[in-house]
Amino acid sequence: MLSIISHATIATMQPAQGEGPLGIIENGAVVIANGCVEWVGAMQALPERYKNIEVEFHAQGQLVTPGLIDCHTHLVWGGDRANEFKQRLHGASYADIAAAGGGIRATVKATRNATEEQLFTETKVRAETLLAQGVTTLEIKSGYGLNLESELKQLRVARRIGEALPVRVISTLLAAHALPPEYEGNSDGYIEHVCDTIIPTVAKEKLADAVDVFCENIGFSRPQAERVFQAATAHGLPVKIHAEQLSDQDGSALMASYQGLSADHLEYLSEKGVAAMAEAGSVAVLLPGAFYFLRETKLPPIELLRKNSVPIAIATDANPGSSPIINLPLMMHMACTLFKLTPEEAWLGVTKHAAIALGLKNTGLIERGARADLAIWAMKAPEMMCYEFGVNRLVQRFFAGQPAHSGA
Repeated sequence: MLSIISHATIATMQPAQGEGPLGIIENGAVVIANGCVEWVGAMQALPERYKNIEVEFHAQGQLVTPGLIDCHTHLVWGGDRANEFKQRLHGASYADIAAAGGGIRATVKATRNATEEQLFTETKVRAETLLAQGVTTLEIKSGYGLNLESELKQLRVARRIGEALPVRVISTLLAAHALPPEYEGNSDGYIEHVCDTIIPTVAKEKLADAVDVFCENIGFSRPQAERVFQAATAHGLPVKIHAEQLSDQDGSALMASYQGLSADHLEYLSEKGVAAMAEAGSVAVLLPGAFYFLRETKLPPIELLRKNSVPIAIATDANPGSSPIINLPLMMHMACTLFKLTPEEAWLGVTKHAAIALGLKNTGLIERGARADLAIWAMKAPEMMCYEFGVNRLVQRFFAGQPAHSGA
């Protein structure tokens, strides 16, 4: 069945399709067939065969974009850390909180203790919040189980979200996120467990689309991260990395040497790391929510990324400890105000470049053959999304060509 979105301002995210970096088409139309874009262009150029389509969505000049893509979340977790937030504001240090059983270990304990159904119910609410903001593709990482049973549980929940809701879910194994309590003082032993047991099992059960690792002075070392990458590659899984958030461990260059999808955070990314990412075609995923929540002051090297033409993506990093923020449009605003990205860069960061960060093709743009994951917004100019916050201007979300909001 054919349908058409007509009389729209279309941001195709393809410069060759229209004006400027976002490929804007004024008074344009998008023809949808079998879940994909069949034709896009100006209304005056609409082929005769499409002029009598029965299913028409008249956009009334409003903005049409690809559906938003949140390419870095930790959306499956148990419990919360609101009390720790309060403790910090009353003067407690991170070390004090960790010594009392808080920090990531508190989330690990709560996630391990939660049933799969409990995790699914709580995660579904979070996912529906993102969908109501125009998100059509969502990455969900594990990393709060830190043992085989609970990592599998998290990944199963991620898969179920993609089955229960009209959203495309990409699941990522992040077992190398932190050291579990039972491996205290034996990080090499835990990495061996990740490589020899968790990754093979996850690959066999087809529960993950990629493997991630936290390479940092409070996480895992560069040699340990490489062992994870070797195991992932041996099982046919692409890699990505949490890197250069608190220090330069050269993790981004390591990821690039494995032709990895992305390096994420990147406040301490070096010129060497930028060059390696540029050569590999990897994406720099910036996470302004964590930067804001943790009150960081070291900015990512935006100019170096621009100079080297490294694609920049933006994501929520939704998690209970460092970015309890489930609002992707707000991240666009923060990327502009905190990181000084342009509105055009912010839009590409949650569409075209976010798709590349997840290894997806024909997604995050509007052109013939692309998935018809689209959004209509009550705005006439793309910069409005980055300018204001606290207002949801989503009019209609399309998933695989079909109108859909959240779980309805």
